[in-house]
Amino acid sequence: MRVELLIFGLSTKSILQPSNFLYRAASSSFIFSRKNNFVHPKTSITGSSRNMSEGGAWTPSWYKDSWGGNRGGGHNQRGSHSRGGGRNQRGGRKPNQRTHQPTGGPPKMTKIESGSKILSFGAGSKDFLEQLADQRRSVCSSVMEFNFNERRCRKLSVNREFKPDCGGVVYWMSRDQRVQDNWAMLYAQQLAMKHKVPLYVCFCLVPKFLDANIRHYGFMLKGLEEVERELTSLDISFHLLTGYAVDVLPQFVTEMNIGGVVTDFSPLRTPLKWVRDVTAKLPRDVSFVQVDAHNIVPCWETSDKQEHRAYIIRGKIMDKLPTYLTEFPPVCKHPHPSPSKPQPVDWVSTKASLEVDRTVPEVTWAMPGSVGGLRQLELFCKERLEVYSADRNKPDHKAQSDLSPWYHFGHVSVQRSILTVQQFQTEHSQSVEKYIDEAVIWREMAENSAFYNPDRYDSLLGAPDWAQKTLRDHAGDKRQYIYSREQLEQARTHDDLWNAAQIQMVREGKMHGFLRMYWAKMILEWTPSPEVALKEAIYLNDKYNLDGRDPNGYAGCLWAIGGLHDRDFQERPIYGKIRFMTYYASKRKFDVPGFVKRYGAKAY
Repeated sequence: MRVELLIFGLSTKSILQPSNFLYRAASSSFIFSRKNNFVHPKTSITGSSRNMSEGGAWTPSWYKDSWGGNRGGGHNQRGSHSRGGGRNQRGGRKPNQRTHQPTGGPPKMTKIESGSKILSFGAGSKDFLEQLADQRRSVCSSVMEFNFNERRCRKLSVNREFKPDCGGVVYWMSRDQRVQDNWAMLYAQQLAMKHKVPLYVCFCLVPKFLDANIRHYGFMLKGLEEVERELTSLDISFHLLTGYAVDVLPQFVTEMNIGGVVTDFSPLRTPLKWVRDVTAKLPRDVSFVQVDAHNIVPCWETSDKQEHRAYIIRGKIMDKLPTYLTEFPPVCKHPHPSPSKPQPVDWVSTKASLEVDRTVPEVTWAMPGSVGGLRQLELFCKERLEVYSADRNKPDHKAQSDLSPWYHFGHVSVQRSILTVQQFQTEHSQSVEKYIDEAVIWREMAENSAFYNPDRYDSLLGAPDWAQKTLRDHAGDKRQYIYSREQLEQARTHDDLWNAAQIQMVREGKMHGFLRMYWAKMILEWTPSPEVALKEAIYLNDKYNLDGRDPNGYAGCLWAIGGLHDRDFQERPIYGKIRFMTYYASKRKFDVPGFVKRYGAKAY
């Protein structure tokens, strides 16, 4: 028997009350206290080019949905390993396969419902965005009535107290570019309302950032334009500051007599450096707080060290989910508006001023901003969640959420997606559990790896010791094919499936999650060394994918090429003991010729 933590029948105003937590014996799936009343069409989805990773590491279900080994008992379900008997798929033998746990206790599964506010897609239902607004308002009318969990926050400044008689509070928006469902934004408004001062939102736009090009900047700027409109309607001033934060933000703080600054969180070294630089340069009497608005469980709360095994971090996250997986209160009309209104941003001139590569065109399939992202979430729940568990790793099927671009730019909160998706548990229990595992456990594991390994998350030095050794041992192995960056970028290899995946990424700004693994592993085979392979994979991923320069992208490349979060396999040329994948195994999984034809790829 498994004991599962159930949270059910809650009023969102009492969602954190201990009396609402019940333990009851259950099967391996989530159990809820009342029948779900969703109405939506039963749709079978076939064939689409818009498949992406779910914001988690690039690992398929056959690899991560079972900690006790293959369902068929095999050593490895990919490539040429035998399927009969042998080790489990992850890091050695793990007992208690059915519960996804090592020995030592049952897992806790979490379900939160927002009182009577259950989403409905049936005829006559309110619009999806209106239903979400109703859910927020059912919590409270403003964040001042909400018991904000300050464990989401880190105090960065020497001064921990708010400066009295100040002119306002600043939310330095960086990674989480949305108004609603944003814990950093909510904390900043609570601080401003408590001290009865204006709230300012500042975004510091650097004209060039790593390898970001107009595809990425265009998506981001359209989302920020939506942010400006929404903030204006809420009497919150939006300021686009041009330049590095260390150069422009402290000046704004001084000029506006700001008493406190709040910012969001990224585990990557460049944003971490921006935060350190601003911390050092802010006036000493200004408090500075960082809020993890990107992860459900704050990165520093999940663990105080890098975790290498998913079953360990899964347990840590599940233990804390009941505390953090709550409904959001609304960002409301601010009762203390700024005495002076900023000039509207000239977004056309701003875009024209960027010093970026303009040869990679913007995509047309994805509407930037929170509205576009939430509409994508709505479509996923209505049409694709039903088949997610069975078909998400088939590139010729449309089953994935396609939400990773909006997650990357912070236009949509992962927490909002989980709160929405889990309401379909009664109808699609396996798909809901798989999606939670992808979007929460594996995504937050990538965040953990970047945060606690800031100098090596994009280097082979960040790979496990066993993987570094086996790659060194096979570094001199003969490669049948060696391709240059130009050949890879132009999809001119002998492998038509790889070429099709590359074309999909170049054309659409995304690549199906299953193919990202195959794509990166083939680069290991076709470049002179593992170091070159990792460099080329990251370069191409960051240049073309909308969700490039992300912890999940770095973890995905290092998983495929450097064995991160994986275990050793049977030794073979070039790969050593790194997991490998093959063209012919892919043909057994999905319609490879059909996928290749869709993108007009061919073998060279």
